[in-house]
Amino acid sequence: MVVRVCERAAQSGAAAVAVATDDDRIREAVERAGYRAVMTRTDHPSGTDRVAEAAAALGLCPDEAVVNLQGDEPLIAPELVRAVAAMLGSHAEAAVSTACHPIRDAASLENPNVVKVVLDARGYALYFSRARIPYPRQAGGAWYRHAGIYGYRMAFLQRFPGLAPSPEERTEALEQLRVLWHGHRVAVAVHEGEIPPGVDTPQDLEAVRRMLP
Repeated sequence: MVVRVCERAAQSGAAAVAVATDDDRIREAVERAGYRAVMTRTDHPSGTDRVAEAAAALGLCPDEAVVNLQGDEPLIAPELVRAVAAMLGSHAEAAVSTACHPIRDAASLENPNVVKVVLDARGYALYFSRARIPYPRQAGGAWYRHAGIYGYRMAFLQRFPGLAPSPEERTEALEQLRVLWHGHRVAVAVHEGEIPPGVDTPQDLEAVRRMLP
């Protein structure tokens, strides 16, 4: 599965693709497929902390962009990876970029595992929540599901591990709220199509296997 993610990342036109891991089995699978693996510590509290360690090991410059893909999303679209990276170029105030897509079914609106995001007029995130935001007090409205893909300016990525977790982050169990709590901006690419979810269960894995060639 992680090799499939590497293939999607490479198709995006990324300058380089590397996998951050603390598991030798993953390293071996990645290297057999011809990709680079970076071994990291086992005690990172979040995926972003792990990516920060790997990016430092790669010797990236402060002005470079790093896009973090989850290893359990083999259906991620290469064009979405490009869009998330491009948001850092078009939104100068953003330290981080990510993506979302419209929610069109009631079940997703009520599902706490579907993270919602509210945007401002310029495409920056106002808040992320597991709750149904905005609340539909009146008819109409639009809702967006946040997708777990992030772009970082390298300079900010190196700062992130030193930022204290925020109260909202602990309440919602969403680490991206730490970015907003400390006054940094998150630019969000709106993808009008569906963004496939990751593989969280054996049933998800079987469904993905049927979709892949």
